Order: sequence, then C-alpha cells, then structure tokens
Amino acid sequence: MLCTFRSFSKLSTFRPFLSASLSAGHLTPFHSLCLSSRFSVSLDSISLVNWTPPRTSYRLFHSISGDEEVLHQIPSRHADAYAPIELALDSVVKIFTVSSSPNHFLPWQNKSQKETMGSGFVIPGQRILTNAHVVADHTFVLVRKHGSPTKYRAEVQAVGHECDLAILTVESEEFWDGLHFLELGDIPLLQESVAVVGYPQGGDNISVTKGVVSRVEPTQYVHGATQLMAIQIDAAINPGNSGGPAIMGDKVAGVAFQNLSGAENIGYIIPVPIIKQFIGGVEESGKYVGFCSLGLSCQPTENVQLREHFRMRPEMTGVLVSKINPLSDAYRVLKKDDIILAFDGMPLANDGTVPFRNRERITFDHLVSMKKPNESAQVTILRDGVEHEVSITLRPLQALVPVHQFDKLPSYYIFAGLVFVPLTQPYLHEYGEDWYNTSPRRLCERALRELPKKPTQQLVILSQVLMDDVNAGYERLSELQVKKVNGVEVENLKHLRRLMEDCSEESLRIDLDDERVIGLNYKTAKIATSRILMRHRIPSPMSADLIEEQEAETETELAYSN
Repeated sequence: MLCTFRSFSKLSTFRPFLSASLSAGHLTPFHSLCLSSRFSVSLDSISLVNWTPPRTSYRLFHSISGDEEVLHQIPSRHADAYAPIELALDSVVKIFTVSSSPNHFLPWQNKSQKETMGSGFVIPGQRILTNAHVVADHTFVLVRKHGSPTKYRAEVQAVGHECDLAILTVESEEFWDGLHFLELGDIPLLQESVAVVGYPQGGDNISVTKGVVSRVEPTQYVHGATQLMAIQIDAAINPGNSGGPAIMGDKVAGVAFQNLSGAENIGYIIPVPIIKQFIGGVEESGKYVGFCSLGLSCQPTENVQLREHFRMRPEMTGVLVSKINPLSDAYRVLKKDDIILAFDGMPLANDGTVPFRNRERITFDHLVSMKKPNESAQVTILRDGVEHEVSITLRPLQALVPVHQFDKLPSYYIFAGLVFVPLTQPYLHEYGEDWYNTSPRRLCERALRELPKKPTQQLVILSQVLMDDVNAGYERLSELQVKKVNGVEVENLKHLRRLMEDCSEESLRIDLDDERVIGLNYKTAKIATSRILMRHRIPSPMSADLIEEQEAETETELAYSN
C-alpha cells in the first residue's frame, strides 16, 4: 500500500476500506504516521495507490435448519470463538435435579426437596459426564439437549464425591439422536485460552465464557473436601455452569466445578488426568473406587538445622514423616521421623514438591493420587542417616470421621429415648456455615485430627435425648462420645446395637466422655422405647442398615437352629 498526499483528490470510495484496515490492525507504522494528527491529514486528503484489501480466510461450520444441513462461512478470525459453540451445540446438555438431603440431627427423616440445575456433556459410550454435586442426594434427574423442548429421564451410573464427578446414562434412544461425544485433551499450558460452556443462572440457553489458564496445582475440592489437581482460570464459573466442559481447541481441557468466593472471575476446572482416573476406575470395576493416599502427614524440611538434626547430607532433599495412618500400608514400613527423599524415583524438594512440566512444580501428593488402587510405589527414605528403598501398596483410605455422606441416609439407633449416631462431618455441618466454631469443640477436633485404629471403627456419640420419665436427668449428657456399654468398648454403631440388644443383665450401664455414666433398668427402658417412638412419630428405633444387619443375624440363627 502506498500513501500519497493529494489535497485535491477526494477518494471517499476507499474510506470504508481504510477504516476497516485501521481497526483490524492492517496499517503499517508509516500508514499510521500519515493519519496522525501531527500532519493534520484527513481521509479526504489521502489517496491509495495499488491498495489491496487484506485476505480473509474462512472456515466452514454446519447447522441443522429443518431437515436441511446448512453450511456457514465464518471468517477464521471469528472461527476460534465460534468453535466451542459449534462443539457444544451437539454435546453439552442441561441437567435438572430434584434432591433431598438427610437431616443429621433427626436422622430418620429428610429435609424438604429442592430443585437445582447444572450442565454436562456427552462422552464415549452414550454417557454424560457432570459434577457430583449436581446430582448429590438426588431423587429424580432429567436432562435436556440444546434446541430441544423435551426432557429425558437420566440415571446416575457412578458418582465420585471426592473428585466431584458423576456419570449419567439415558435409556431413551431418541435422546441420543444428533448428539456427538467430546474427546478429552490434555492439561493446558499457562495463559492458554479455554472456553467454558454450560447453562449458568440468568438464562435458559447455552452460554460460553472465555478465559485463560492462570495456574495448575492441587486445590481443595469444596464438595468432596479433598486435595486434588485443579486448573484455575480467569473465566467466571457461576451456578449452573457446574459440569460443563472447558474446551481448548476441539477437545475438553477440564470440567467446570467451582469458583473462588469473594473474588471476581476466578474459576476452577477439573483437569483431564483426574477425569480419566475417575472414568477408568468406573470402567474397570463398575463403580467408583476412589483416589489413593499414602496416609501420611508430612512436614517440610526447609530449615537447615532441621535437616542437620536428621542427618541429611547437603545434597539431600525431602520431607519429614510426622504422622502415619494405622490403616495404610505405609504404617507397615515407615516410621515417624523418616525422611521421604523420592517417590517412584522422583526426588522430593524440601517443600514436598516435584518437577511438573516446564519450570513448574507440584506437590508429590498428585503423583500418589494418580496411582491405581493396590498399585505399588517405590519410596526412598532416610532413617537414622541411612537410605532405604521400600515398596508401599497404595489404596483409598477412609477417615475415622467421614467427610461426607451423600446419597444415603445416616445411621442411628434409639434406646429409651437416647439417640446414638456415628460422628460425621455432615452432622457437624448442621450447626451452620460457621460449624467449626459453633459445633462442640471436642467433637470437632476429633473429626479433623483423630486417626482410625481399626477398619470398621466409628466414633459413636449420644446425639440427643428424647425426653421421658425413664431418661430424665440425662438430657445434659448429649453430644458426648460413647465409650463402653456394660464394660465393653464400643467399636461402632452396629456393635453398640448388638451390645444393647443382647444385654442379659438387669441394669444397663453406658460410659461416656468426661467419666459420665448412664444407668438404666433394662426391661423398663426397653418398654419405654416404643412409647417414646410413638410420641415423636419415629417409624423405627434404628436405621435401615442396622435393620438389615439384624435381619441377617436372625436368618443366621434360624439356619443354625435347623
């Protein structure tokens, strides 16, 4: 393009082209100079010689109009923005969930049902992937595809609350007509663009929000209260977006699942490695199997004197083992004060991180979580100044106090108006959003810090006292842990039920925390139980799981007697 000054020439014909070129950034610095105010040159005083408008490349996209397939030519500069929409139209669905969560203070009944909405997308095998919290405690699930007024019944095939993922299936073949699955991609690099597609609140149609990747690191998953890898992006993820895909190019880079409260435009997506681990486990075993854990609590060794104390050589780096879960395989081979130097040959830094991609680092917990259940890991440790190589079998571990209890009713047992339940974090959550400060301090500390000693161990507490003459005076003993029944230590709620049901003594003694004791006349208390249940309109003295165990014991006894 040549720029000449001809005050006598008014080529207004070229004005639109020049304006378009300027806005699109096609003018060279010299052209911009010609248009600067310094020379006081207007468009009317510029003529263009041998100017050719910039070429625009096009990409083809198709849509369905009635029974005809229509091809659209879209400029390539807009194609990248349109691509996620094109992919989403045939794969992203809206999910309608009716749910009813249990009342942990009154475990024999549910709370009122509520309706929520979320997003999901089609994956191979005629399945829909979404978030676990979208279908948690569900009683009824419907899905609707884009452009259709019809909702179809869906069933939850598998759900992993730790990783906040779920798989849905739809029996109707009509639903799958015209739908295409999305392929899983890889972890995006920092500053790469992704498009979050879903059905957020504020409208009924599909929505696309673009953002860039800010960081990749283990993050607290709010729904499952676990620490797994997540991708932070600067795109807003609002209620209703949950379960929708984050698309990079023509593949899925992750699943939208939460945002950062109190901040603007900070959202998180579940990365592909977590998704593949979840789907792979479901395909291999037919159900969700969980994510592995070493069962360790470790301390960084960033202090030089601390490293010298444990006889670490200058070239050594690692973390200090401070606590070991007795139910983990690590409890068999590791000891407190061991130094973990490497995991599967990957050296650990003094802050517990390992190399990740290009000049990034990530905590070694991610390497553990990517292991399959019952898979072994080679761990290099330093003990008393001597290096050792040990093999540890990894598997998912359950906390002494369960972090969540979705999709099932809580267990309970009632005797003489005394309501016994196993301690769970959802029980503590009933004290409100500030449950850490408002719930009983001792129960809260045990829920967060205490480790199990046996696989079936539970902390059984006296939840409340349903007042009656038989238990008058015991109402102040609620929220205390049950230690013993007639001198026998209580292992779990089922064990407590057996101890009470099989009591052959005239008096029943229950030992609680703080050396508190409950004494009851067994026959009088048993008679009072049915009276109290009727007064409070409670259908059963025990939860369904305890009833099943009781019936199984009765059948076993009958089989032996015959």
